[in-house]
Amino acid sequence: MANKRSLKRAIRSICEELFAEAIAVSMYGPEPANHNAEAQLYSIVRMEEDFISRVCHPEPGMPPRAYYKNLREQFSAQVSDIIDQLNG
Repeated sequence: MANKRSLKRAIRSICEELFAEAIAVSMYGPEPANHNAEAQLYSIVRMEEDFISRVCHPEPGMPPRAYYKNLREQFSAQVSDIIDQLNG
């Protein structure tokens, strides 16, 4: 497991890229994408805050290795969902 600082940095970096992509889609994409852009931007910000706070405060009683593995899997799943929404 990487340290918490690098994990938070990776989460922030990925969310920044998603945010930039969502803005680009809203500006240059088809008209229906513009109506959904604000909700997507809000969900990206909310996801970033949620996962950063979960990195800082791990769940008690759960082994750290399993906790952070589960955290990365959940983050990857949410990122994939947002990418699918942006492409769709």
